[in-house]
Amino acid sequence: MKLVEYPDREAMWMGLADRLSSELGETLRSEPRASLCVPGGSTPGPVFDLLSASRLDWDRVTVFPNDERWVPESEERSNGRLLRRRLLVERAAAANYLPLYAPTETPEEAIPALAAAIEPHLPISVLLLGMGADMHVASLFPGADRLAAALAPDAPVLVPIRAAAAGEPRVTLSARVLAGAMRIHILIAGEDKRAALEAARSLPPEEAPVRAVLANATVHWAA
Repeated sequence: MKLVEYPDREAMWMGLADRLSSELGETLRSEPRASLCVPGGSTPGPVFDLLSASRLDWDRVTVFPNDERWVPESEERSNGRLLRRRLLVERAAAANYLPLYAPTETPEEAIPALAAAIEPHLPISVLLLGMGADMHVASLFPGADRLAAALAPDAPVLVPIRAAAAGEPRVTLSARVLAGAMRIHILIAGEDKRAALEAARSLPPEEAPVRAVLANATVHWAA
């Protein structure tokens, strides 16, 4: 794990956006396509605002979320809704977007088709994750019903998951897929998240799921 500390959040947003843009550009110079996998939530919004204006061949980039709540994009809690508002605009509007939601009653019904769409874009070229104070990443929550399956070395691409802290049922990329990304970044802010990160380093993934991706990750932090 590499930790990058910034003097303030604005500097972090700018530095991280530049880093993601640079890595996507490097990939596109050597590969026909690149994949960018990103979180929902409020913390990465300013990064998306900056990244969306980057001069990249966005029509060669496929974007998809780390995870998704099982709600349509008309709902405020939809990660897809956030990405369409904050990332898939300006120059980045040309990117190919793969949602992790389909209009079915349960995630289980849609998992095969959603996973089949994601699989051609693996391994992920550039991965950005957030982390909760409970040390969850994507929807890999401590105590979740299918956490063991999602952490398994032979885990499928996508796992339907439910947890008390998650609210709605969700679908998440498995730890195998996340940890297999070519470049991994984790964005955290605040002293509580910094303390959680330090605690996670000495805990097993079952208790601190972020551990599953820490080994090769660059963590970006500001107070």
